[in-house]
Amino acid sequence: MRALFLLLLTPTLHAQPGIAVVEKIAGKLAFYSATGERTSEVKLGTYPHEIVRSLDGKSLYVTDNGILWMQNAGKGGNTISIIDVATRKKTAVIDLGEYRRPHGMAIQPATGHLVVTIENPDGLLLIDPQQKKVLRKFDVQGKSPHMVLFGPAGKHAYVSNTNSATLASIEISTGNVKLIPTGKYPQGGVLSPDGKTIYLTNAESNKISIINTATDLVTGEIQTAVYPNRVAITPDGKTLVYSLGNKGSAVGFADTATRKETGTIPLNGQPLSLTLTKDGKYAFSGIQDQGKIHVIDVARRKIIRTITTPKDAGPDPALPLE
Repeated sequence: MRALFLLLLTPTLHAQPGIAVVEKIAGKLAFYSATGERTSEVKLGTYPHEIVRSLDGKSLYVTDNGILWMQNAGKGGNTISIIDVATRKKTAVIDLGEYRRPHGMAIQPATGHLVVTIENPDGLLLIDPQQKKVLRKFDVQGKSPHMVLFGPAGKHAYVSNTNSATLASIEISTGNVKLIPTGKYPQGGVLSPDGKTIYLTNAESNKISIINTATDLVTGEIQTAVYPNRVAITPDGKTLVYSLGNKGSAVGFADTATRKETGTIPLNGQPLSLTLTKDGKYAFSGIQDQGKIHVIDVARRKIIRTITTPKDAGPDPALPLE
């Protein structure tokens, strides 16, 4: 009876999915179980950065950026690796040709097409991943395009121009661009569940911009602790969960109704990523320089597990495999 009682008090592991971790320094994609066991790995290109899952869920796309830090000079890589989820093997590569240093990605909801930011030259690419073909390059009208997300119905792609403090709203059908002024060093963003709002981190302004997708105007902001760089939102749209990099070294929480930060969890390291399970129960944050992935219970606001990666792996984003 006592054993049963203790079992009921212990957080269940089966509710937590396995994860695919981009190990940036090692140039690998590694798969870990819910308990933190490393189960397999796939060799990628040099310094891979970001990861997304295909519309049908069967494939993972990883950008082979070729440069460790975005502020570093260099020609960079020009490929996107495709990994089969079922076999956990690299099955193909999308060659971007003259377009180099691919970084952030998003999947267009209706078509399954892929958009990816590029840093050499600055821009955004629209890609058909089935044909492994670049369909179009868009002008982002800014410097250092970093992360990208789609607005409602995938009609507009929103690109954070990190070094020019703008968010580019790009109409996919026409290529028309509207620049939305933001705070300093805009990074990751997330679309609210109802599609009406984008929340965009501004790392060097210590705030999250609130953007109306109907008007493409900033309607408010949320002041945060130091250096917000990636953000996710719970399925009910009530809570933002975000990583605080640089000297922030934490995960933060904010209430979307009050537009206030409601708490932080120290990570004792600088997170470069923050992802959330579909049910919003668990967050994953990678500490590249410590080789760790922290697993966070969102409701309890507590680190419940720390996954240690191999020496010199350099983990960045951890994608939940649900």
